[in-house]
Amino acid sequence: MKKKNIIFIGMPAVGKSTVGVVVAKRLGKQFIDTDLLIQEQEKKLLREIIAEVGEDGFLKIENQVNRDVDVENAVISPGGSIVYCEEAMQHYKEIGTIVYLQASYQTIKQRIRNPKKRGVVLREGQTLKDLYDERCVLFEKYADIIVNEDQCEIGDTIENVLEELSRL
Repeated sequence: MKKKNIIFIGMPAVGKSTVGVVVAKRLGKQFIDTDLLIQEQEKKLLREIIAEVGEDGFLKIENQVNRDVDVENAVISPGGSIVYCEEAMQHYKEIGTIVYLQASYQTIKQRIRNPKKRGVVLREGQTLKDLYDERCVLFEKYADIIVNEDQCEIGDTIENVLEELSRL
């Protein structure tokens, strides 16, 4: 029997945390933002961790924290880079339903404006578009449900997610 968790994946600015909190309330589940778990474990802000250990070091920590999440009946919102963490993603596949909040590059670009301020880690010479293209393939690979949110207000996205989940 699958644990009844819901895991949101998607690019930064798709509303994983915002949608996640409301979905958790509506379904009577707890809400977990794993970026906060990482900060709590490391006693540092994400950007400080990345500055100290680099992107690869951060991904190791992100993988470990997410892989070790042991809950039932929760809505979990990991950071966008979680799809690079294979162990964590396998763990999430086993403990719940993965919902990919999908948005076009145009929508993401509009919402993010400044990737650096948003804490989006871009490798040397990598553009936001490169990151988007690279991650979308992975989001689609792991998703059990895909909810597109282009031209949607946050309320519409929440309703669409709840509707998709009710079909399971």
